[in-house]
Amino acid sequence: QVHLVESGGGLVQAGGSLRLSCAASGTIFSITHMAWYRQTPGKQREMVASLTLVGRRDTNYVESVKGRFTISRADAKDMVQVHLQMNSVKPEDTAVYYCNAVRQVRDVTLNYWGQGTQVTVSS
Repeated sequence: QVHLVESGGGLVQAGGSLRLSCAASGTIFSITHMAWYRQTPGKQREMVASLTLVGRRDTNYVESVKGRFTISRADAKDMVQVHLQMNSVKPEDTAVYYCNAVRQVRDVTLNYWGQGTQVTVSS
């Protein structure tokens, strides 16, 4: 099992910055990818940024946040931490942000989700 805890959400003015953090604990050695998703009422959950934890450690971003958001990794003892630095935020970035971790166990792919953290950008 993997346990995800998000932090760092809140209210920020347009043009400002916010940093979200996600701490993954538990069976972390087989996590292959971590990502941030966001969701607004009535819309599907959208992948914002992702990071491959093995191999080349590729990053991917949804077009609307490229150049403004940065996903990064910082490990601690028995824990993997993934951060989302959000700069030049816009009102349309307002959403509940969820941390996601993907574990590969043989040929089975397991997805884990955090509880979500609210980000509100005021205009």
